[in-house]
Amino acid sequence: MKNFITLDDLPNFEECINQAIQLKKNPYSFEDIGKRKTIGMLFFNPSLRTRLSTQVAAQNLGFKTMIMNFSNEAWALEFENGTQMGGLRSEHIKEAAAVVSQYCDMIAIRAFASLNDKIQDESEIVLNSFSKYANIPIINMESATRHPLQAIADAITIRENITTFRPKVVLTWTPHPKALPHAVGNSFTKMMNFIDAEYVITQPKGYELDKRITKNASIVYDQEKALEGADFVYAKNWSSYEQYGKILRTDDKWMLTGKKMKKTNNAKFMHCLPIRRNIVVSDDVLDTPNSLVIKQANNRTCATQSVLKILLDNE
Repeated sequence: MKNFITLDDLPNFEECINQAIQLKKNPYSFEDIGKRKTIGMLFFNPSLRTRLSTQVAAQNLGFKTMIMNFSNEAWALEFENGTQMGGLRSEHIKEAAAVVSQYCDMIAIRAFASLNDKIQDESEIVLNSFSKYANIPIINMESATRHPLQAIADAITIRENITTFRPKVVLTWTPHPKALPHAVGNSFTKMMNFIDAEYVITQPKGYELDKRITKNASIVYDQEKALEGADFVYAKNWSSYEQYGKILRTDDKWMLTGKKMKKTNNAKFMHCLPIRRNIVVSDDVLDTPNSLVIKQANNRTCATQSVLKILLDNE
């Protein structure tokens, strides 16, 4: 594995999960493997869990970490070739990626979707440009269309809390006051292909995810019907994919509530955080023993540590 951009980059998904669980039990078992190495963490968008968990994961393996917020600490980057750089963009990705490659042994990048231009977002220009012009491994800390580190943490969380042989897992769209990207929904759906489970996606009409990702997943437009018998319920908002980046409804009929959760098989509740209480989900769902959101956040560290170790092992 040269880079970790998508889940498909993993040589073996199951081995990654198993290794992550072992690293969670003993996070310092390979504390010298990254000794005298540096990981550069570049943030084009804000972060809490991703930044801290990646930093801890790297330090557990002996890495030194450097962090830069590109939104206010760096020159604006130009990604197009052949342009006359007479505007606000002061540095080209060709030089930036090459320079960072001299200072670091790996680069981890977080760059969200604009939600204005579907074609540009799906081109993943930030991740792919760094991958093209850097000569060290690139790690995706969430991009325009993918969040694979979150998906690995989600898989670990399901593994640790599974109580039935083949669980029913429901990804439900929930309301949000602002347009959100599709990265978490995409990567969670991709991850579910590696798990033996009944997988259901439920959302209002007009909020279908990219069909190239959902493929043959069961789509149900009645949220309460979809929740029946569920063992895990993952709540997440995303904007329209067909009418790209648009919010098509703002009512609270799809908010996940304790009453709705009673239709499940005493389901565990999941969300990637941050979460807007009593808009996305009600307090009586979040503040129960069945809520796994804090455990999910904790699993971000061992998930990332497993990916970093795979990259180091392949050097």
